[in-house]
Amino acid sequence: MRVKTSRGRGRPRGKYRSSADSRLLESLALISMKYGIDSNDFFNSFVEAWKRQQSTCKGLLIECRKKTRDNAIFLITNSYKVVAQFPIPKHILEETSPLKMFARTRALGRTTPKRIKIEHPRIEDLKFGMNRINLEARVLEVPKPRSVFTRFGTFAMVTNASIADETGIIQLPLWNNQIDTVSVGDTIRVENARVVTFRGERQLRVGRGGQLSVIEKR
Repeated sequence: MRVKTSRGRGRPRGKYRSSADSRLLESLALISMKYGIDSNDFFNSFVEAWKRQQSTCKGLLIECRKKTRDNAIFLITNSYKVVAQFPIPKHILEETSPLKMFARTRALGRTTPKRIKIEHPRIEDLKFGMNRINLEARVLEVPKPRSVFTRFGTFAMVTNASIADETGIIQLPLWNNQIDTVSVGDTIRVENARVVTFRGERQLRVGRGGQLSVIEKR
């Protein structure tokens, strides 16, 4: 006698999920916790935006900016302030409650990354939400800058440099005058920076209260 099984929506989970998918879902779970949103409600908002272009969830506006055959790019804003932007694969959007496991794991400790205090952080220690980061790293790459239209209604030049130490690599956005201050091979010091995600990738951002300096030229 055949036994009917229910596979649900999307591809199998658990060990079949790629590491990139897991990192993406972990980032989404962290955002839902930061804004006090139920993980299922948060994920369902992406599904709704995927189908109807945009949705709202407890003050967050979620917009589907672009669709391809395999994924969709979403922008999350809070009162016109960008929270994150990244692509979500179609197979994840077709799953049922994929954030549940990640939200539960984070909830067990209830200590979010932004509260973690690491005296001398290295790149491998950096997690989404951490702030007041001070570290030294070497510049690996400075791509050609591009012009972007900011939410303040002005144009600016930006490039995502890659910096590294002996433990890993992370992106460092450089804006306008910052771009000309660093070169490939330089050793830099970043002070009072914060860790964010953009299109599923970690970034170390130096805001108005932070500082970027070159301590050794190539």
